Amino acid sequence: MASELLCGTVMHQRLRPVAHRFAYRVFFLRLNLATLEAAENRLFSLNRFNLASFHFRDHGERDGSHPLEWIRAVLEREGLGAADGEVWLHCFPRVLGYVFNPVSFWFCHSRDGALRAVLAEVNNTFGERHCYLLAHPDGRAIDDGQVLGARKVFHVSPFLPVSGTYSFRFRVAAGARISRIDYRDADGPVLLTSVSGVPQPLTASRVLRAVAARPLMTLGVMARIHWHALRLWARRVPFFHKPTPPLEDLTR
Repeated sequence: MASELLCGTVMHQRLRPVAHRFAYRVFFLRLNLATLEAAENRLFSLNRFNLASFHFRDHGERDGSHPLEWIRAVLEREGLGAADGEVWLHCFPRVLGYVFNPVSFWFCHSRDGALRAVLAEVNNTFGERHCYLLAHPDGRAIDDGQVLGARKVFHVSPFLPVSGTYSFRFRVAAGARISRIDYRDADGPVLLTSVSGVPQPLTASRVLRAVAARPLMTLGVMARIHWHALRLWARRVPFFHKPTPPLEDLTR
């Protein structure tokens, strides 16, 4: 199965202590890690500059090694060797050499096509990373739309404490792929987020159209993070200083 380009929307909705919502049009990649080389075209490259590109050092081991080797080792170490089928990585591409991925999703299947695990690779603006590995304790398949939980252990926003829980949900509906992360504290939901997109072939013409429509998208990701942080600060939302990151780089 070929890698894809998805065009869609990123949405954030804060419920309290003040209401704050935004949604932006984006495009992102759905890469089959076993056939990455086949995804290259005139305007999309691996490990080199182009209009759009994907670099091995942006994910996984971060040393330039193939990301499939890294995720296979993680799954084996965590007792999820049954997820030995296709692995798909959802992430933003580099656009004209720049990218910041707040979160990337690794969808790990068994050979029969069942989804067995999802790894959420989270980055903050301090250059730190943490991974949440989502899977059923008994290794059974993750159903479409099923909710998976994780305890929050990693600092992302200065306007949210490192406590509470995440609820992850992954769906395919009306041809679109939808990933949701909702954050809640002891009093209930606080922040609802989603990224969704409709897949299309990862061709040079599609890349050109996507970048022409949103040429500063990846720069805009970082700019909007700071812009909305400034707006929350101006509205006196409580501020939390960055704690020491967790000793382990992966939470299951």
